[in-house]
Amino acid sequence: MLIKRSEARAATQRLVSTYQGLSSGGLDRRSLLRQAGLGGAGLAVLGALGGGRAQAADAATGAATGVLDHARPVTRVKNMCTHCSVGCSVIAEVQEGVWVGQEPAWESPINRGTHCAKGASVRELVHGDRRLKYPMKLVGGQWQRLSWDAALDEIAAKLADIRGRTGPDSVFWLGSAKFTNEAAYLYRKLAAFWGTNTVDHQARICHSTTVAGVANTWGYGAQTNSYNDIRNARTMIIMGGNPAEAHPVSLQHVLSGKEVNRANLIVIDPRFTRTAAHATEYVRLRPGTDIPLIWGMLWHIFANRWEDAEFIKQRVYGMDEVRAEVAKWTPDEVERVTGVPGEQLRRVAELFARQKPATLIWCMGATQKTVGTANVRAYSILLLATGNVGSSGTGANIFRGHCNVQGATDLGLDVTTLPGYYGLDENAWRHWARVWGVDYDWLLARFGSKALMEMPGVPTTRWFDAVVMPGEAEKTEADGQAYVQQPHGLKAMMVFGHGGNTVTRMPEMVKGLEKLELLVVADPHPTTFSMISGRRDGTYLLPVCTSFEMDGSRTASNRSLQWGAKVVEPIFESRNDYDVMYALVQRLGFADRMFRDIEVKDGRVSAESILREMNRGLWSIGYTGQSPDRLKLHMANQQHFDLVTLRGKPGTPVAGEFYGLPWPCWGTPEMKHPGTHILYNTALHVKEGGGTFRARFGVERNGQTLLAEGSYSKGSEIQDGYPEFTVAVLKKLGWFEELSAAEKASLERHFGQNIDRAGWATDLSGGVIRVAMEHGCVPYGNAKARAVAWNLPDPVPVHREPIYTARPDLMAQYPTLPDRRGFRMPHLGQSLQARSATVVKDFPIILTSGRLVEYEGGGEETRSNKWLAELQQEMFVGINPADAAARGIRDGGWVWVTGPESQSKARVKALVTERVGRGVAFMPFHFGGWFQGEDRRKYYPAGTDPIVLGESVNTLTTYGYDPVTFMQETKVTLCQIRSA
Repeated sequence: MLIKRSEARAATQRLVSTYQGLSSGGLDRRSLLRQAGLGGAGLAVLGALGGGRAQAADAATGAATGVLDHARPVTRVKNMCTHCSVGCSVIAEVQEGVWVGQEPAWESPINRGTHCAKGASVRELVHGDRRLKYPMKLVGGQWQRLSWDAALDEIAAKLADIRGRTGPDSVFWLGSAKFTNEAAYLYRKLAAFWGTNTVDHQARICHSTTVAGVANTWGYGAQTNSYNDIRNARTMIIMGGNPAEAHPVSLQHVLSGKEVNRANLIVIDPRFTRTAAHATEYVRLRPGTDIPLIWGMLWHIFANRWEDAEFIKQRVYGMDEVRAEVAKWTPDEVERVTGVPGEQLRRVAELFARQKPATLIWCMGATQKTVGTANVRAYSILLLATGNVGSSGTGANIFRGHCNVQGATDLGLDVTTLPGYYGLDENAWRHWARVWGVDYDWLLARFGSKALMEMPGVPTTRWFDAVVMPGEAEKTEADGQAYVQQPHGLKAMMVFGHGGNTVTRMPEMVKGLEKLELLVVADPHPTTFSMISGRRDGTYLLPVCTSFEMDGSRTASNRSLQWGAKVVEPIFESRNDYDVMYALVQRLGFADRMFRDIEVKDGRVSAESILREMNRGLWSIGYTGQSPDRLKLHMANQQHFDLVTLRGKPGTPVAGEFYGLPWPCWGTPEMKHPGTHILYNTALHVKEGGGTFRARFGVERNGQTLLAEGSYSKGSEIQDGYPEFTVAVLKKLGWFEELSAAEKASLERHFGQNIDRAGWATDLSGGVIRVAMEHGCVPYGNAKARAVAWNLPDPVPVHREPIYTARPDLMAQYPTLPDRRGFRMPHLGQSLQARSATVVKDFPIILTSGRLVEYEGGGEETRSNKWLAELQQEMFVGINPADAAARGIRDGGWVWVTGPESQSKARVKALVTERVGRGVAFMPFHFGGWFQGEDRRKYYPAGTDPIVLGESVNTLTTYGYDPVTFMQETKVTLCQIRSA
């Protein structure tokens, strides 16, 4: 337990007080327990919770959950866990339409019969009595029930009015990493047909910097290997991640590698986490100094010639420029900046470079920083320098935070791209116009202008700034640069499946909420958005169901897709995302175009039909081979996949295929590509899942080739580097006539006289890809990875101190970037960092944040879950004993944590622990329902308030954004802690 319990009575009192007066609807304790299914046995358990451990109350076994009746037929249905991104299979036992039992899938090669605490409790999401039951709206500060038709009629009318007055860019469409792939795709399509690129989801605040960093290194913004493949590593570094709590089931693969393969497990983290407890070497660094530590490792690697010289020569561009930067980071300088002793770092560097294969694992501790993209680039360069990418046991194993954050990103829920990372230029829009069967000119007319159509939208990290700032048509001379680069600011926000406590600067966010004309929250729970502000009108709550109540696929961190079958019909009056979007766009007037090629029957949208449309357009990342039929076949034959290689066993229906058909899965489903288990693996033929680094940055720079030299994938007829394939390239190679008549006809129909420009990613027939693979070539080309990314602010990553740094003595030498504009907004840098010299005097403690094993994301679902609420009842701040003693703070006592912006404060419990170093504090980010000392339970709609409430750490987190993605800074800011 992270909150220590000194005696049984104290623990019991805390739990009882949680249940007393729980509902804003005024239920007494006995009524609540009866509603929760707690009988006399449950009451007895409440009184018997011991001090050493939390016991499950009969909330888990009482009448409300049902009992399996073996006299009645039981249907077993497979779906995926809705928490983290490992992709664990859940088997639901259903009787007469009721989910009555659950077990993990023993045959799944991912979770192998295991669940973490969150996964074991997912059935409660569908039985949950704290879900929204029907549509509601806020009228004069009171929640009122209304019908679906009335709600959608009113919302559509308000949206149309706002569009007519201020244009399509005045609406922010905030989507979800909890979406299925099909819902994510549909939501991005909806935003496109509405006429805006201001559409985003949780990846902006967790791994947008990962996508930008690794995509700008070797071509694709995704995990290169898999959880299972980690078993093959001899050295593992986990830096900026805590999978023991954030991705518990993944740890079975990590620990298997450690114990069976005798691998080195190195954990680099400012906090001694539960993951660090398993490490063979723990390295504590000052928060925000990732790049100096990586360069410090490379200093030793280059000095001792431990790098992979042949790999660099054949497959890497620009390593000499990295060497020049690394030379500055001597062991003494690294220790001065990071706090890590030189001898320890030398030991870690030697293990990573010489005890191979080695893998680097990271999560949000690396990404949620003002230098997030640069951090990821540095990690990637370390892998390149040591040759640890493109083969088994190596690679960038990037653990994503939500169940479909990878898939939702792939499907274009992002302000910078269309589905498949096609970008926003005219060629990208014309491609998707062809896929969707609409005229490009019609799409263009939906937008405020062509410039806005091709401009990234407002990201979720800054939406509230875009509400309070004027647009170009509204600004005055006094506003200066404080305006949004579009005609008007944001007037409305549509939120599907996204918490309201997940962004930094929450006091400023509240101001944005209060200024919105319209706020629509579509979610199984009302979320923090419903209660955090002083809004009294113009808020609608729509009860959409969970992914267990609908069909669809999701993509795990390793790029594999799995099909989840609907377990039960949506409960109460909830509806699924597809049907709600269809009903809304019917009222907005473009359903006939948006659903032209998608099957809809009696208002019910077919998930399989959406996936087939995706297959027809997503050539760029190989989402074309994973048909619904193939994915369902994998789920039905999980037992036939090898645990380590993830390959289907001979003689089975899935022989030779990789589990989940991880993208890229090239060509049409009929071509039966097996999927790609390990990206950039030249040891396999492209038809067997092999690959090269992607040629997406040209063929030459500064007189040097950007194409691979003497390196190519197995079976390639071009035994050297080559550019990406187009019709012109096929003609030059003499391969054009190998296209079928139908493939040529498709190319001529779509490109006409410009047929030579048609490329592998825009050819809807798939012919260019097919012919390239017939010759053993990878469709996207064969290039070098980039150690230098000339299109980024720092082509070679450099250390930059955080905006709010505890080391103002380092600011002059390692300043943040200057102020600039981006994503339609002003972006402060050095002008704000200059405050640190004075701020640190009053706020001397570095504040960082992270996950707990019991809760997930913003916590609205998991804190509403009776099983999990028993395990972690209080929000807290972890503080070092020395810092606590200096302030007279006792373990378990109430404290005020204050931040340097907006007079922010939070009242939480103190956890005095040596797990954080002196001068550092840790707070989890799953809590909400309190705001700056005020318990706001009564503001939730009656009966929907989560069981556990607490302050959000993002009340305290401060300004600071990655310049490439506007990722928020949650891992390094300053605070002060005092007894309450």
